[in-house]
Amino acid sequence: MPKASSRETTGETVEQALATLAALHPKKIDLGLERILHVLSKLGNPQQLLPPTVHIAGTNGKGSTVAYLRAFAEAAGLKAHVYTSPHLVNFRERIVVASEEISDEALIDVLARVRKANDGAPLSFFEATTAAMFLAFSETPADIALIEVGLGGRYDATNVITPACCGITPIDYDHAEFLGRDIAGVAREKAGIMKAHTPVIIGPQMDVVRAVLDAEANKMRSSAKFWNEDFRAYGQHGRLVFENDGELLDLPMPALIGEHQVMNAGTAIAIARQMQISERAIEKGLSTVSWPARMQNLNTGPLAEMVADSGGELWLDGGHNPHAARAVANVMADLESKTPRPLILITGILANKDIGGFLDAYEGLASAVIGVEIPNHTSLAPETLIELAEKRGLIGQTANNITDALQRAINTGEALSREISEDTITPPRILICGSLYLAGEVLKLNS
Repeated sequence: MPKASSRETTGETVEQALATLAALHPKKIDLGLERILHVLSKLGNPQQLLPPTVHIAGTNGKGSTVAYLRAFAEAAGLKAHVYTSPHLVNFRERIVVASEEISDEALIDVLARVRKANDGAPLSFFEATTAAMFLAFSETPADIALIEVGLGGRYDATNVITPACCGITPIDYDHAEFLGRDIAGVAREKAGIMKAHTPVIIGPQMDVVRAVLDAEANKMRSSAKFWNEDFRAYGQHGRLVFENDGELLDLPMPALIGEHQVMNAGTAIAIARQMQISERAIEKGLSTVSWPARMQNLNTGPLAEMVADSGGELWLDGGHNPHAARAVANVMADLESKTPRPLILITGILANKDIGGFLDAYEGLASAVIGVEIPNHTSLAPETLIELAEKRGLIGQTANNITDALQRAINTGEALSREISEDTITPPRILICGSLYLAGEVLKLNS
């Protein structure tokens, strides 16, 4: 990992090192790049020492698109640096150095060096960890770097690089406290990652967003390729068909589930072809790609066994805004059409999210919602969540924890099934959803 000669012995744990950096967080977040650029200059500008880099922005699908790109690159025999956020179980998930999750020792080292370079000045937690990522990446050889934007684009701490290619996944409303409620304004902020004469691959967008991105690309003299105009992907006879102006690829369907994953895969394939990754590597990567808590069917572990013993299904998804909820609801509706079961949601969501819009996606599809708190995060009170659910015709309950919620979901599903038939009980389909932080807690409990 980082060069041994530059390491300092701090005696800290990862948790202590992260907590020390978190204490530097500015009292007020003012979006800008001055702080990150200052600390990077003190570190020798490691962001300028990266392999060919792909920079990904958007509202939904960023992480999945990066996961596809990593799978394609590694199937081609390439070593990939990968930066994503947030993590699910362990912070080290965020920083993958040359296709290996960063070690505790290496992480503590780069965090300590960022802290020393910053010298006590205000620095957001994401800025600090992004600087640490650039340091780690700059000191270990790799063939490609895949960097996911944290928030927005223009003023995101990652937006200090000169990428070989940019990608923009579907843009919708989220993080309104920072990006506002004007969708055209949100699109302009996401478009801030575009660079002059740099190709940008743009996934499916609503019309107003597409118009903004087109205008911003022209302004930046960035070479833009748009979904459904310059490239497209769709399922046909159990295969994934990808088309662009010069080729037609017949590929396996992606291992990640849902129509939205076909779109994410299509965007990733367009980026991969721009980066000269072979069709053979793409074909292999589609089958091997993994991205936890994105329509993940949990079938091993204590929580999964608890549901399996009842005959039910357990699904996990970390989507936390209405756009993501609609995508997941479409998958649930498809499952329902094939194998009908009562759908029970176990939901915890951060207090600043659009819970009404989130629940709207499941109206007429889900039967009940069980509200839980997200440990160690400012989540919406379960009682408020349930009140909103009941206004949408859903049965509402609260639970003390995830295990309690699962038992309630099993019992509720059985009760709903008995209302239809006393003779045959149909165990429920349980979806834990609403937050990546909640998903992380589930994965910890289920390990």
